Amino acid sequence: MTKHPTQLTSAEIACIWTNYMQDSMSKCVLSYFLQTVEDEDIRPLIQWAYDISCTHIEELTTLFQTEQIPLPTGFTDEDVNVNAPRLYTDAFMLNYLSHMTRVGMLGYSGFTSMGARKDLKTYFIKGLRETSDLFDQSTDLLLEKGLYIRAPSIPYPTQTDFVNSHKYLSGFSLLGKQRPLNAIEISHLYMNSITNHIGSKLSLSFAQTSPDEEVQNWMLRGRDISRKHVRIFTRILLDSDIESPISPDVAITDATTPPFSDKLVMFHMGMLSATGTGNYATAASASQRSDLIINYERLSLEVALYAKDGADIMIRNQWMEQPPPTIDKEQLTNKKDTMK
Repeated sequence: MTKHPTQLTSAEIACIWTNYMQDSMSKCVLSYFLQTVEDEDIRPLIQWAYDISCTHIEELTTLFQTEQIPLPTGFTDEDVNVNAPRLYTDAFMLNYLSHMTRVGMLGYSGFTSMGARKDLKTYFIKGLRETSDLFDQSTDLLLEKGLYIRAPSIPYPTQTDFVNSHKYLSGFSLLGKQRPLNAIEISHLYMNSITNHIGSKLSLSFAQTSPDEEVQNWMLRGRDISRKHVRIFTRILLDSDIESPISPDVAITDATTPPFSDKLVMFHMGMLSATGTGNYATAASASQRSDLIINYERLSLEVALYAKDGADIMIRNQWMEQPPPTIDKEQLTNKKDTMK
């Protein structure tokens, strides 16, 4: 094993920078939840998630300082108003927590796979374990309270089978009905319906409370895109006589006082848009019906264009923090030449 100090790679720097940004955002959101949650069964989970984020921020801060890398600005107490009126129901907070732990598990598994230094791998594996435990507990509580949205059921297969025609891959039929969806395709349609539903509620809450008209309009556009995608996925399920997931009460209140800064909510929706694009790519690669693949590809483009417009808003308002860059060698050369 290498004993001498090893500098962080570009991948490892990217991972700790991203992790810091996300945990500093989560700390703000969860601190507001702690002030407004009423269900005493849900409060301990939110407190647990908040404590995890605080610990991660402390550990990452030490790491940045040790490596002499500038600490990201991220999000601070200035980006949250914990005294703002209650905006989310307890059911929404619990569903949000479950959803974000899914996002966290994907993130930490990716971070772990890109890490080479032992201390970094240990940190990311610990984060993955913590997030997995939190997901497990939040899912159990959703089930206990009757709020968990189960995936559609299908009859158990009675035998194994093999594809015997290229028509299996076709999602289009001029003369007959498309083949029924398989379990893998159903699972992705279900999960993408759930994530879009959460996204539509979240973007609506941000539009409702933002004082900036441009941010409001962008958030409402995001709500409309999410609703449209849910309708598409629901129609595909119904065409195979499969009931779409039924949403629990994850409503928002009529509060209009912003609990979060526009900088934070724009970053949050940008992060979820990126996650959604990744989910669609995974679903497209796992689906075998061509119509599903085409749908995921075109919907991904719509999300990407939406995210690009959001990034433009952030840049205009100087809300977008730049990830650590490499050195522009050409610019460095030109600068050296002008100093001669």
